[in-house]
Amino acid sequence: MKSVYRALAGLISICVVIQAMAIALAWFTVLKDTDDGLVFDKNSDPNVGHLIHSIVGSMVIPLLAILLLIISFFAKVEGGVRWALYVFGLVALQFGLAAASFGAPVVGALHGANAFALLAVAGIAARKAAASSTVTTAASAETSTEATA
Repeated sequence: MKSVYRALAGLISICVVIQAMAIALAWFTVLKDTDDGLVFDKNSDPNVGHLIHSIVGSMVIPLLAILLLIISFFAKVEGGVRWALYVFGLVALQFGLAAASFGAPVVGALHGANAFALLAVAGIAARKAAASSTVTTAASAETSTEATA
């Protein structure tokens, strides 16, 4: 279960990086298309960057965060439930910040900053699981060495 916890936390981190890449692709595509004479308004179709950002942000990351929280109760990672709750809370906050950004675009800067916080916290959660696995493996090896002596 520790490896599942670590994998989920790592996948969340990877998804945050994908989010940053997707939104950069989205808006640079809009800028290029505008330079080419196209008009971007509320009737424009979303480009591939916007679609990726929307799908990963509204479905993939929340699903991974929920799974991480569920697994955290069984993984026996030291502090695992707490770090999974931090991840879950930051994902929930990300939704709120995104929704608020449509009415007050300046809040979008907090949406971006929160993404960096999510990246860091998910990375810490993954490292906690890795460290917990290392300690368990070392303790098991020490116990088996003592048993044979």
